[in-house]
Amino acid sequence: MSEGKHIVVKRVVKGQGGHHGGGWKIAYADFMTAMMAFFLVMWLLSISSDKQREGIAEHFRMPLKVAMHGGDKASLSSSVIPGGGPDPMHVEGEQQMSEQEREAEAEAARLDAVKKHIEDLIQDNPVFRQFKSQILIDITTEGLRLQIVDSEKRPMFDLASARLVPHMRAILRAIAPTLEELPNKITLSGHTDSIVYTNGDRSYGNWELSADRANASRRELVMGGMSENKVMRVVGLADSMHLDKANPRNPINRRISIILLNRRTQEQIERENSSGFAALPADRATAVPTAVAVPVPAPSAPALAAPAVPAPTLPAAAAPATGGRVLTPTAFTPPGVRP
Repeated sequence: MSEGKHIVVKRVVKGQGGHHGGGWKIAYADFMTAMMAFFLVMWLLSISSDKQREGIAEHFRMPLKVAMHGGDKASLSSSVIPGGGPDPMHVEGEQQMSEQEREAEAEAARLDAVKKHIEDLIQDNPVFRQFKSQILIDITTEGLRLQIVDSEKRPMFDLASARLVPHMRAILRAIAPTLEELPNKITLSGHTDSIVYTNGDRSYGNWELSADRANASRRELVMGGMSENKVMRVVGLADSMHLDKANPRNPINRRISIILLNRRTQEQIERENSSGFAALPADRATAVPTAVAVPVPAPSAPALAAPAVPAPTLPAAAAPATGGRVLTPTAFTPPGVRP
């Protein structure tokens, strides 16, 4: 090869990228994956309930320490540190519900203390100790229930009567001061067994007898020192609610039930009794009775006398033998018209 001749080699280098490259496909695939995940999350949120969404949101707001070791959730924390500070989703209902629960627990503890106090009163008093089997105390959803039941040998009332026996009077007067010390109101209900009341009066039965016995017990509590405004309801239930359902004639079905109402039941009764008045229109709810003029009918005109009807006379030939006299029928006078 001669020294003056140069050989030039051309190498074509393929372009990096451009509209024929494959890098944009990777970016597009990442974008589509992210969009698919986004729409999947949106779809899951759309089919979730409000409670589930609140739980999911609380999970992401909860600090790691609380999630691992336990503690109050973020919306209940008063700290200003992120993760435990004020939450814009926080509502006062959470705090109010907590207060209601604390009040309910405090009231339950108070009713338990009253229950123990009455049990100690019965146990320490030798007079009441012999009637321990006839005094039943338990706590129901309505409050503290105290039931004084009959027995075959020691009834609470005279037979088929609302007259209390002496030991029943003593029991009611002994528990009256304890009931007066509490802010809770009470209800009294009278119960009978299924034996049909027969005393010669068909208008007086077990319903009337149970109501009279409940009211007699109320009077005895008032005489023992309890205020009359403590009583919210006095009812007679006859034999509709047996204590011994297997034996409706059992004497323990004859009883007086006293319930020391809890706050929830008391407010419910007051709300139900006042809901009817609240539903009335304003003009009827605040209407004042006014005198109503009753129109007096004008005196009616005197009745016109009926025209006299001439009395027919019998012919002489047809006249009966009456001593030469002719009988004439008496003129007819319409009822209510003076002749």
